[in-house]
Amino acid sequence: MKGEPVKYRYNTELEWISEKKGVINSNDKSNIQVACPPEFGGHSGIWSPEDLFVASVEVCMLTTFLWYINKENITIKSYNSKAEGTAEMISGVFKFSLIHIKMKIEISEEKDYTYIEKILKKVKQTCMISNSINTEVIIDPEIIIS
Repeated sequence: MKGEPVKYRYNTELEWISEKKGVINSNDKSNIQVACPPEFGGHSGIWSPEDLFVASVEVCMLTTFLWYINKENITIKSYNSKAEGTAEMISGVFKFSLIHIKMKIEISEEKDYTYIEKILKKVKQTCMISNSINTEVIIDPEIIIS
């Protein structure tokens, strides 16, 4: 109906399988094995809530960026990023204080450089996941013209 706010729902299901491990799924997506991380007595080599938290911000930055460049008809040659989340005790509460995302974006047209810089500012302001958390998010882009 006209005038109604946009609202989406996202559903997941989680099943404990053994020790500190589980399997999470959502509709028609691939299952993901999850576990408590080794730092908290869990398992290595399995996605933890901490990994997924950092990754969700990183993926949102990518998908938001892709939405903007598509809207502006800008072509890139490549995009990759690395994210690091810092969790620490703050005022007696253990939480993520910072997520630092280093992006490397390769473009072929020098004229697109300024547009990419402007888009990255919009990405930082409009990424739904980073807007939904109180963790500081820093993006550190490197734009390469080749």
